[in-house]
Amino acid sequence: MTSPSPRSSSPPPTGPDAGATFYHGTRADLAVGDLLAPGWTSNFADGAPLSWIYFAATLEAAIWGCELAAGEGRERIYIVEPTGDWFDDPNLTDQRFPGNPTRSYRSRAPLRIIGEVESWTPHPPEVLQAMKDSLATLKAEGKDVIID
Repeated sequence: MTSPSPRSSSPPPTGPDAGATFYHGTRADLAVGDLLAPGWTSNFADGAPLSWIYFAATLEAAIWGCELAAGEGRERIYIVEPTGDWFDDPNLTDQRFPGNPTRSYRSRAPLRIIGEVESWTPHPPEVLQAMKDSLATLKAEGKDVIID
């Protein structure tokens, strides 16, 4: 019989909605145990790699994330847990949805995949197209800035 490994003395990560179920929408094909890390470009604006990884405590926000994600892969929603502290996403909470009703967050630490949502309802095609058109308008007006 082996001894249990010693626990880290550092406090667990903290942030808004601690204890909630968190989601990340993407087209990346990943597995339970994989890490989603900062360093990728945004799905919503062209530019340099972001220094944050984004996630939400609402399935609705994750559905938008996977539906708008760049790439050709299947839309996926992963259940994730932050490995470091997390904060309100100022791109939404300060800009579009004060008070953070979307429960959208970001972290500089990776997110560990702990599961996948196998069944969810996509937005109707006309609603998805309206969102894509809105994002295209923001881009055309130079208002597609990501606060990194």
